[in-house]
Amino acid sequence: MSPPIALDHYRLLGRSGMRVSPLALGTMTFGSDWGWGAQASEAARIFDAYVSRGGNLIDTAVNYTNGSSEQILGRLIKPQRERLIISTKFTMARHPGDPNSGGNHRMNLVNSVEASLRQLDTDRIELLHLHAWDFTTSADEVMRGLDDLVRAGKVLYLGISNTPAWKVAQLQTLADLRGWAPLVSLQIEYNLLERSVEHELMPMARELGLGVMPWSPLAGGMLSGKYSSADLLDSNEADVSKTRQGVIASTGHMSAHALAIADVVVQVARELAVTPSQVALAWTFQHDAVVAPVMGARTLAQAEENFAALAIELSDAHLARLQQASMPAPIFPQRFIERPMAQQLISGGARFPLRA
Repeated sequence: MSPPIALDHYRLLGRSGMRVSPLALGTMTFGSDWGWGAQASEAARIFDAYVSRGGNLIDTAVNYTNGSSEQILGRLIKPQRERLIISTKFTMARHPGDPNSGGNHRMNLVNSVEASLRQLDTDRIELLHLHAWDFTTSADEVMRGLDDLVRAGKVLYLGISNTPAWKVAQLQTLADLRGWAPLVSLQIEYNLLERSVEHELMPMARELGLGVMPWSPLAGGMLSGKYSSADLLDSNEADVSKTRQGVIASTGHMSAHALAIADVVVQVARELAVTPSQVALAWTFQHDAVVAPVMGARTLAQAEENFAALAIELSDAHLARLQQASMPAPIFPQRFIERPMAQQLISGGARFPLRA
C-alpha cells in the first residue's frame, strides 16, 4: 500500500467497501473529565480542522472521559452527519461496582450501544469495536450479539480491539461459517515501542480481511522527544492517571529502552527537518496491513502537526535505522522455523518464492 498524502486520500477498510481517511481522529482527549483532555471549544477546533481537510473517520468509546467524548462529538457531527464515519467501542465498565456494566456479554453490549446512541444523539453507529477481550464471554454470544445489532440497523460494520490473534481468528471464522456480519477492522497498539503485534496480529489481520487501525502511534507521547531519563517512572495504578506522564507509565512505556528508541526518532526528525511525532506517525504507514492510525490531540497545533505527517517520506536508510533500533525479539515458532536447519528440512534444499 502506497503512503497516503492527505486526509482525503481514502482507503478501503478491511474487507468492507467503506472508504475511510488514512488517519482517524481519536477523541479520547475530547473532554477534561480525566484531567488532561481538551475543553469542548478546543475539541471543536480540532474536529473542524480534521473534517475540513476531508477527514471522515472519527474514533471514540462509550466510556471515554466518562461519556463526555461522545456527547461533545454528537454535537459536532450534526451538520454533516451523513458523510462521517463514527467508530465507537464497548466493553469497558461505565458504572463502578456493577459487574454487568462491563464485559463483552450481550447485556453490556446492548446497554453500551444504547448509551452510545444517546450520547452521540444519532440513530446508528458506522463502526462498532469490541474494546478488549474479557476471557469470560463465549465466541458465539459475542458474534451473534454483534450480528443482531447489524441486522437491526443500529450498527453497520464491526471491529475488534486488544484481543489475542487466535481469538480474533476464531471469531472471524465463526462469523464466516454462520453467515454473520464479519469483523472488518482491528485496533491494536502499534508504534516503534510496541512491535510485538507484528508476530501474529498483523499477519492475521491481512489474511482475514481486517484493516488495522493502530492506537497510540506516538506511544502516548513517549516518541515525541519531550521526555528524558529524569521523567522515568513506573506505575501499576488501576485508575486513569491525571497526568499524561502517568498514563504513559501505566502502559509500561516509560523506560530506558523506550528513551533509546525515541532518541533515534529525534535524530531522524532533525535530518528531515520535521518533528519526532511526525516521524513516529509516518513510520506506522509503512506496514501494508495498516489502514488508518488513530491520532489523538489535545490542541489544534498538535492535530495540525499530525496531519502533516501524511506527506512525510522516510528514506530506506531512515527506515533501516528505525527498524534496527526497535526490532522486537523473535518468538516461537517464528524463531525456530526461520533458522537455516528448519528451512533446509522444510524445503528439502529447493528454492522457491515464499508467501508472507
